[in-house]
Amino acid sequence: MKKFDLEERLISFSVLVVSISEQMPNNRAANHLSGQLLRSGTSVSLNYGEAQSGESRKDFIHKIKIVLKELRETYVCLKIIERTGLYETKTDIEKAKLENNELISIFVRSVETAQNNLNQ
Repeated sequence: MKKFDLEERLISFSVLVVSISEQMPNNRAANHLSGQLLRSGTSVSLNYGEAQSGESRKDFIHKIKIVLKELRETYVCLKIIERTGLYETKTDIEKAKLENNELISIFVRSVETAQNNLNQ
């Protein structure tokens, strides 16, 4: 996967997260989860952009690990939203969870590869 493709994929994921957040009802629980989802789900794109200009390989790895952490947080938040029924479109939640899982897999592998390259 090319760097640009991954960046576009992360941006599309963040846009989907924004859409899900906007569809949620206006109550205390939904507002809390929506805010959390927005923070973690959009930060993945922003942190990936920052990782691209890492000052060193160690800095790059650190920033990619932050992307991975935020992806995992977003996944848990999506599961909570799904289980509480605080969403409008189930297909959007399912699509976001699937893409989130795939992105987690990509970034787990990216961290492993970068760490292996650092150790060589």
